[in-house]
Amino acid sequence: MLRSLFAGISGLRANQTMLDVTGNNIANANTLGFKSSSTVFQDTLSQMLTAPTAATANRGGTNAIQIGLGAQVAATSTNFNQGSTQSTGRPTDLMISGDGMFVVNKGTESLYTRAGSFSFDNNGTLVTPTGSRVQGYALDAAGVPTGGLIDVSLSTTNAQPPVAAGATLKSYGIGSNGKLTGQFTDGVQRDLCQVALADFTNPMGLEKVGETSFRASASSGAPQPGTVGTGRLGSLAAGAVEMSNVDLGAEFTNLILAQRGFEASSKVITTSDQVLDSLIQMKR
Repeated sequence: MLRSLFAGISGLRANQTMLDVTGNNIANANTLGFKSSSTVFQDTLSQMLTAPTAATANRGGTNAIQIGLGAQVAATSTNFNQGSTQSTGRPTDLMISGDGMFVVNKGTESLYTRAGSFSFDNNGTLVTPTGSRVQGYALDAAGVPTGGLIDVSLSTTNAQPPVAAGATLKSYGIGSNGKLTGQFTDGVQRDLCQVALADFTNPMGLEKVGETSFRASASSGAPQPGTVGTGRLGSLAAGAVEMSNVDLGAEFTNLILAQRGFEASSKVITTSDQVLDSLIQMKR
């Protein structure tokens, strides 16, 4: 009898987790670059009442008699499918079509995001709405990335070709190749830097850290940085952002499933309690 009570409690906990995950998905239905999650259940260790036996010359074999002890959450899997496109017309808004992720620097930590709603701060550095700095590469004279990651900015320090004396930046744009180019007063267009992207062997192993960002973990593997068009990183579009990939129809269905699972588990507890009460009344 106690087994059914504990099984019912485990069902309540598991379905409550499913409700939590589904509720978070629905809450982020309009969050740019958000990736929805799903709950994966598994049964718990079963109690062995009778062990299995092999067949002999005189009698057949028998199967084990086992009683399950409930359910538990095995994983919360993140869905990295592409979200739909939302056109904004803002030149600093970027969208990735592919598996890549933007690399941003928060303090001294590198984080990764699909939310490409960026803007330039007062220092001319491309940042996220919360101030994390978008990372990229300096370019050599041939337009090829060199060295490690740098902040994507309007600084002319790494401009190629070098800026002539007296020339100043008058306009800028980010191309589909991720290069930030500037138009200068001397009539020359120069590459300032190129936006960096990164991919992971196991994206579902990334750790969510809020602000629609992820952190690399032992499960995700090390980041594999590169630029637009490298491997699976994909292409880039300016003036657009990636919307949430939450499917509200599926999420509302999951709400019903979680609610019914919760109700059924609570019914198991209620029924077990009634049976125990009947036994106690028999004793009296």
